[in-house]
Amino acid sequence: MPTLFRFFATLAILAGLVFAAMFALATLIQPTPREMSVAIPASKLQPGNR
Repeated sequence: MPTLFRFFATLAILAGLVFAAMFALATLIQPTPREMSVAIPASKLQPGNR
């Protein structure tokens, strides 16, 4: 039983570290907004040509 408890404790610590890393990335990192343009072919804009 001590081995199973040690295994679950290790999993809980690893899960806590992963959660802390995800939380830190979500709150501390700010994405830089940038302009984006997508070229649409003319054939997609004309409703009659399908």
